[in-house]
Amino acid sequence: MTRRILGGVVLCVSSVVAVEAQGPVANPYMQLMEKAWAHARAHGAGKPVLSPVDSTVLSGEVPLKELQAQGFRVVPWTTNDPEKMRTEIRMGVDGLITDRPDLLQQVLGEERAAAKSDEERERLAKFDVTAHRGGRGLRPENTLPSFEDGLDHLVTTLETDTGVTTDGVSLIWHDQFLNPESCRRADGQPYTMQNRVFTKDISSTDAQKTLICDKVHFGPEQKNDLSLSPVAVAFAKKEGLISPYVPTYAAQLFRFVNFYVDYYRSGAGKNDPHAKERAANAARVRFNLETKIMPEGIAGDDGHKNHTVGPQAFVNALCGAIVKGGMVERAEVQSFDYRTLILVEEQYPKIPTYYLTGPAKMLTSPWVPEQLRATAGAR
Repeated sequence: MTRRILGGVVLCVSSVVAVEAQGPVANPYMQLMEKAWAHARAHGAGKPVLSPVDSTVLSGEVPLKELQAQGFRVVPWTTNDPEKMRTEIRMGVDGLITDRPDLLQQVLGEERAAAKSDEERERLAKFDVTAHRGGRGLRPENTLPSFEDGLDHLVTTLETDTGVTTDGVSLIWHDQFLNPESCRRADGQPYTMQNRVFTKDISSTDAQKTLICDKVHFGPEQKNDLSLSPVAVAFAKKEGLISPYVPTYAAQLFRFVNFYVDYYRSGAGKNDPHAKERAANAARVRFNLETKIMPEGIAGDDGHKNHTVGPQAFVNALCGAIVKGGMVERAEVQSFDYRTLILVEEQYPKIPTYYLTGPAKMLTSPWVPEQLRATAGAR
């Protein structure tokens, strides 16, 4: 089984042997988080969160209860099947990242209704419903309409990806390039993999003048009908955008969420039957912002290595936007490239860090900086 987890890189999902001749092997996920916490604590940062691929939680590779006993929250990605959602909720995860926040809210509602103890009700009340790329199962990913849809489904967190443009802006997109699978040129000229634009080679202004990322390709429930996105339409008009589906960026996303609150609190949507709950939820929604950068020497499936700026530039752009936007209390930075997380903990200790992981063998590989790398051997 394989899983695409970072910038086009494909890693194999495999189990880790738990016993060697000399004795039990320290669990690599526990090793990572203990080392990450030691570093964060030394710099006045809070306890980091583990965000593992859901298959490693379901298989038992991730020692969920042991991690939680040490105070680590565990929020897996990306679960779209309702029964897997239900299984993970019952296993005790702290939240789930999903492309289908509508389905997750439905399952979570059923589990809350069936809860038999105050302790279980309290746990489920705090459950983190995170919309992956805004909820790409319902709208084109990482766009203002996708974030609007996530807010409409009352998610607790909007998850997204960031790169850095030529003007130092934290542009929101998953791939290292603005993908022709999702984007088209506004002028109607062909836009293909052959003339694709890498985020590091375009300014945020030119990206918003050049491309519209409204292609539907994820599944039958993914819609790009703008009548479903009235807040994004109104916001795009206010910001002077050529379309609500132009590539957006972190600072603009923060403005959009504030606009969404006002839209339902006192604007055109104030008489909507869901206005009050939407405004209240959006006023406290969190932002899980990923740095899309690969470790040195790691090649993508197109044979190319990293096509982004370096870790410090990512931190400058993203954390700078978080601070300037007044979202330090509502944002966290996540990554597979832990160099950026190390820098966040050292330079912006008030911003929480999320350690994204794939298969356990990744944690003993060059993907992980030596100071955090898991090692085989007895405890």
